[in-house]
Amino acid sequence: MSLSHAFGPEETWPEQDLVALSDELSPGLVLEAYRAGVFPMPLTRTSFSARMGWWSPVRRAYLPLDELRVTRSLAKMARRYTVTVDRDFGRVIAACGDPSRDGGWIDEGVVAVYGELHRAGLVHSLETWDRQGRLVGGLYGVSLGGLFAGESMFHDPEYGRDASKVALMELVRILGAEGIPRLLDVQWLTPHLESLGAVEVSRHDYLDLLEQALDLPAPVWR
Repeated sequence: MSLSHAFGPEETWPEQDLVALSDELSPGLVLEAYRAGVFPMPLTRTSFSARMGWWSPVRRAYLPLDELRVTRSLAKMARRYTVTVDRDFGRVIAACGDPSRDGGWIDEGVVAVYGELHRAGLVHSLETWDRQGRLVGGLYGVSLGGLFAGESMFHDPEYGRDASKVALMELVRILGAEGIPRLLDVQWLTPHLESLGAVEVSRHDYLDLLEQALDLPAPVWR
């Protein structure tokens, strides 16, 4: 990418997913990172002395908006739920950061910084509600131009079968409005994301996609 940023040119990054370390986590640095194709994740459960790791996977995953796989059973399940936007960001990020979840990484600093960005209109949540009015799933991420960087999603294992997938369906609908080819970044490819249509590209190719996406208009968040 031709843009200047704190993480330096791609050519100087190591051939590994972790490209930088810091003790700082601020809203400004977080936004600069996403524009550079980098995202933060705490290092509290590692041997690193630094507080924060900054990641740009060598193999990056994204979900093409026209490739989302909606099975018949998922479409049927979606009719049981209602999805809202930005109604309860606090509860969504708290559920995503539940320390009992396997591989949980969202700490108080992350909650504070992304909460500030949410209030600034740059981080959005989608909430999935069941017919009894319970919050049973959702997701959140960063919105910059035509980029939506998905950060985390959750579902209630008792009441929210497929609830996170239903939130993703609505997110794809929002991002694909008006036929604009926005970019839905999902960081790393997992079997779950691959089953939904996510694909993997090289870091260089992702940065090319990102540069194009940042010039696109942001979706209307309602």
